[in-house]
Amino acid sequence: MGSSISVEDIAFSYPGGAAVFTGITLPVEEGSVFSLLGPNGTGKSTLLKCMAGLIAPSHGRVLLDGRDIGGMQPHEIARRVGFVPQTQVSPFPFRVRDIVLMGRAPHLSPFAAPSPQDETVAADALDRVGVSHLADRPCTAISGGEWQLVLIARAIAQRPGVLLLDEPTSHLDLGNQMRVLDVIRGLAEDGITIIVATHFPDHALLTSSRVAILKDQRILAVGPPDDVIREDTMRQAYGVEVRIMHLDDPFNRRICVPVAGRGIP
Repeated sequence: MGSSISVEDIAFSYPGGAAVFTGITLPVEEGSVFSLLGPNGTGKSTLLKCMAGLIAPSHGRVLLDGRDIGGMQPHEIARRVGFVPQTQVSPFPFRVRDIVLMGRAPHLSPFAAPSPQDETVAADALDRVGVSHLADRPCTAISGGEWQLVLIARAIAQRPGVLLLDEPTSHLDLGNQMRVLDVIRGLAEDGITIIVATHFPDHALLTSSRVAILKDQRILAVGPPDDVIREDTMRQAYGVEVRIMHLDDPFNRRICVPVAGRGIP
């Protein structure tokens, strides 16, 4: 089952630096897909790290099922929140199945070895993202798209109620982008709460029930995708002209199309 997660009036600043963001309040409903949009440097990755308990906000709090994660132990958070970073590489040629099995670590006692049940959970996670055939391959010998799916499988193996994904499709070809989006939709249908930082408004339109745009340290807009992803908000957020268009049957959905050569001074 999914968990609810929310941030209440949080701010974050690095020591001696300006605020990355301030006054951020976002409730995320259990079992929903919530997308974070915004230009580079607006703090999307930092916000996800705060929600994962990896860094502490300078002000405000993050609530997991109504409980402040500031008072929770790291292993408690890791059992309930999965995090897939934007970039991560392995310096060692671990087998793919062992990378995914690492996702079971929060559920093991110190010095305990994974059980057959843990191995089954890892195998199920690999199957869920469609990369079971890579189980015995060295993780250093797979493609970037396959690696991204393996990292998602590792997070799924945690059996989290919340899954945080930082730019999960940024470096992927079109086919692997769609595979990742299909996995996201399927996990949400299973009740997992998902927050995705993305540069692709179309991906938010395809998968999300709610969207927030970060701009100038604050939330520029938040709400259902059709209300937030508009030509005026995209222009304000990214400084470029776009057209929001509707594809008729059989697609019946909206798309966001940038207008070439029409940047805003």
